[in-house]
Amino acid sequence: MYNAHVNVTIKDMPSFKRPREKLLELGPQSLTDAELLAILLRTGYKGKNILELSRDIIKYRGLKDLFELSVNEVAKYKGLGKTKATTLLAVGEIIKRVNETGTNKESILSTTDAVRYVSDIRNKQKEYLVGLYLNARNQLIKRKIISIGTLDSGLVHPREVFHPAIRYKSVRMIIVHNHPSGNPTPSEDDIKTTKRLQHAGMILGIELLDHVIVTSNAHYSIMDNEPL
Repeated sequence: MYNAHVNVTIKDMPSFKRPREKLLELGPQSLTDAELLAILLRTGYKGKNILELSRDIIKYRGLKDLFELSVNEVAKYKGLGKTKATTLLAVGEIIKRVNETGTNKESILSTTDAVRYVSDIRNKQKEYLVGLYLNARNQLIKRKIISIGTLDSGLVHPREVFHPAIRYKSVRMIIVHNHPSGNPTPSEDDIKTTKRLQHAGMILGIELLDHVIVTSNAHYSIMDNEPL
């Protein structure tokens, strides 16, 4: 039996276990996420074949989170580098564009609308700061994870928040972050961050519509409830 802990290359594996041969024989739907990723990445590194590398990447980030990272962030992972990182992110962008083709984008007109787009962070054990970048009709252009970790007003720089807005020509935006504690009440840092970003948005001509805090079963709009 094939032992993943032995330094075995893809060429050493039986042909029916090799991702490319398996795809040719049974079709792409028969492959696991790791096997599909292995076909894209092509090679591992000394001591770890491409299937092992692919499994590690999926275990560490998950495919969805992986596609949200920058090229430099992906390239830092051992065994990848910028060439493989650009391939992965190109595929991720193709997937997003295919999913958007032919769909009527809904406008985000309320806090409840915004919360629907961040359901995946509501139960995270770390704080995720997500930006929802909108066009003039409040339709979503881009959803991006801005940072992961404690949301500190001194650490959240407007540059990181507004860079995607400028890149994607967004004129409005909503930021959302989760409170793993389960309490949606904003902290002093949450209020300071909101004021700072609101001011930066006025200078840049990009309106900050809201800063929303979510938990597993509640949400809170800072713009609707706090004097700014």
